Amino acid sequence: MADNKVTKGSLSINSENIFPIIKKWLYSDHDIFLRELVSNGCDAITKLKKLDIMGEWTPADDEEFKIEVIASSKDKTLTIIDNGLGMTKDEVSEYINQIAFSGAAAFLEKYKDKANEEQIIGHFGLGFYSAFMVADKVTIDSKSYRKGTKPVHWVSEGGTEFEMSTGDKEERGTTITLYLNEDSYEFSNEYRVKEVLDKYCSFMPVPIFFTNADEALEEKEEVVDVDTKDTEADTEETKEDKGPKPINDPTPLWTKHPNDCTDEEYKDFYRKVFRDFKEPLFWIHLNMDYPFNLKGILYFPKLNTEYDTLEGTIKLYNNQVFIADNIKEVIPEFLLLLKGVIDCPDLPLNVSRSALQNDGFVKKISDYITKKVADKLAGMCKTEKEEYEKFWDDLSPFIKFGCLKDDKFNEKMTDYILFKNIEGKYVTLPEYLEAGKEKYENKVFYITDELEQASYIKMFKEEGMDAVLLNHNIDNPFITHLEQANSNVKFLRIDADLDNFKEEVSEDELKDIKENLTETFKKILDNDKLSVTVDKLKNADISSMLQVSEDSRRMADMMKAYGMGGDFDPTMFGGEGEILVLNANNDLVKYVIDNKEGELTELIVKQLYDLAVLANHPLSAEGMTAFVKRSNDILKKLAL
Repeated sequence: MADNKVTKGSLSINSENIFPIIKKWLYSDHDIFLRELVSNGCDAITKLKKLDIMGEWTPADDEEFKIEVIASSKDKTLTIIDNGLGMTKDEVSEYINQIAFSGAAAFLEKYKDKANEEQIIGHFGLGFYSAFMVADKVTIDSKSYRKGTKPVHWVSEGGTEFEMSTGDKEERGTTITLYLNEDSYEFSNEYRVKEVLDKYCSFMPVPIFFTNADEALEEKEEVVDVDTKDTEADTEETKEDKGPKPINDPTPLWTKHPNDCTDEEYKDFYRKVFRDFKEPLFWIHLNMDYPFNLKGILYFPKLNTEYDTLEGTIKLYNNQVFIADNIKEVIPEFLLLLKGVIDCPDLPLNVSRSALQNDGFVKKISDYITKKVADKLAGMCKTEKEEYEKFWDDLSPFIKFGCLKDDKFNEKMTDYILFKNIEGKYVTLPEYLEAGKEKYENKVFYITDELEQASYIKMFKEEGMDAVLLNHNIDNPFITHLEQANSNVKFLRIDADLDNFKEEVSEDELKDIKENLTETFKKILDNDKLSVTVDKLKNADISSMLQVSEDSRRMADMMKAYGMGGDFDPTMFGGEGEILVLNANNDLVKYVIDNKEGELTELIVKQLYDLAVLANHPLSAEGMTAFVKRSNDILKKLAL
């Protein structure tokens, strides 16, 4: 009877003020308590397996390790059961009754003025105490694997006082029961608990089974007529299928060797984890044992066309326990555009497992991941060029973003950045410059809209010149980045420089024509600030163009990117304004030269201006309405 003596005491924390702090600030998300308790159960089972390997304990022949999570909405309880190594009374005293830090008074003094800091508790073993964030009362029933030890029963209400006595648990392991507080009844609901288990415990290394205690009770109370006619059809396989199944996958794909994984398994895993049913482009399986342990799979999804809508998810795990999404200390920012999982048991985590302790080791992990991604892309470009080109349109925003954000990645990828030219072929920057060095030296002409700039593309093709397609939002900062890295290279939009398309004529030859056309266009368009120039272009089909300097155009794009709408006047920043270029070889322009006045001249002048604008940028709603009406008026006159 002496063994069943009730022991009472206070937790060795020297202050009742610590538990309100633990409850409020230990974790930013209260649902993490379930991850902590299930993780502790996994640890207990893992330790027991190690004892088996070391020969210090022998399991039964039919031993099945598992964790059970039982919820009861009626009782407002949540129970977590493991069949791990269990605890003796002395071990409960050591691990539960003494919070794992020294100098509690000094701790409280240090943090008393920091109640609003997100991670007030940072380096102490307090995982179990997360239970008190959601429960008013917590009980522990545990029986050690050691022979001859007695079970122990522990109960605490509020967290600061406990009672411990000999328990009645017969099976090895630990059962923790949470009597939920009024604000946390949601965690007794089947769907809420399953949601949390799915979030944090999907890949824990021990099978996890969930039971709705209320539903199980209702099933027992029901009277069911059993028809035994078809019992012979119940094969062993059928019986197995009817049994309970774990809610998690204890051996996720990333734990396997890449050679043992099929393409279909990679795709299935991608669909299951990320609920993305678009097939990924390809993936990288990370598998490293030295100098740190890191495994994972990074998927390159088919990206959206607009850069600002790209969203990826990198799930970080520690020994198959979910930590958080997209932790930038571990995952380089540009890799967050991808989808994947990374499992690194060596991460220096604080007590909440959701934040990293400041450690240079983390930077090494980040650098390793960056290197593996760069090596994969470079290797693909070298050995699978056709596949690399096939994926390039989807890969390019990711790669360009990486080059902008990470110097080491940029250095590795410099030779593997492709540009699609006007013939639809992929070339590198050195290849483009080499092919056009006689005609445009170190200029790189680019297209932002194949429809708007169709007339310019036609001119380039006729002259045997090339341009590359850069129509993504990220391309504007990226070409600036390339110019900084290559000081002798200048990127120009296809409509920024017309020198290669002009006939050689003297300024005097066009002087009078320019003056006359400038006067006529300013008057009809009622725009005294309009800049007009006249050239003889080789292609007589082109009537007018609106030319904007590259610097001014980039300034306008930047203003739009920052949401500064409206008409942009580059001259206010010292830049050059728009210049209307008229082709003296075009018949419509010749008509205006010969007929300065008249209704048809007015229609043609306005139409020539709008056509030039349309090849440069869209008209306003009002301008487009006027353009369509004017087009109809011109057609009527031609018909008459």
